[in-house]
Amino acid sequence: MLTESTWELAFRSSRWFTRGWTLQELLAPSIVEFFSQEWKKLGDKISLKSQIHKITSIPYEALEGAPLSQFSVNERLSWGKYRETKLPEDRVYSLMDILGVYISPFDGEGAGRAFKRL
Repeated sequence: MLTESTWELAFRSSRWFTRGWTLQELLAPSIVEFFSQEWKKLGDKISLKSQIHKITSIPYEALEGAPLSQFSVNERLSWGKYRETKLPEDRVYSLMDILGVYISPFDGEGAGRAFKRL
């Protein structure tokens, strides 16, 4: 059985918060629900916004659904700074919707070239 401090520690250290593509999964939908490994509902992105903000540094307003365009490009880029992807260029591609741009992905182009095109 999970105590509050146990689930919060597990929540904070979840790999979900370090994966590149989950940034879009966190910000795009109006509702994101979080569950324990035992499928116990922990809360949603609004009820857990304080914890999520501490983990990700994403402002409360962004978690609450404010238009991402109201945040600077540098700030939005910082949200993906420590996220990991299998391919280096996927880290860049995972930021497209966050930045409101689209570039055609090219397999094997590398992060540097993809970032220049972004």
